Amino acid sequence: MVGLTGRVTGRVGAGLVGEVLIQVPERQGAEAFLAHLAVPGEPLAPGTRVVVLEYQPPRTVYVAPAYG
Repeated sequence: MVGLTGRVTGRVGAGLVGEVLIQVPERQGAEAFLAHLAVPGEPLAPGTRVVVLEYQPPRTVYVAPAYG
């Protein structure tokens, strides 16, 4: 999971548990995960591209904005 990219579907921010949709190649599709900010900062609005920095099974990820 670490290093995969996805899109925010439910706002992610400080004190908020958001949601991201991540393409999981091994499972041949996209899956929704509960998401937290990996690094404190501005909230991430729906549609923001993110990268997974930490994964806590079964469905929680810590994300940061993906640049580039």
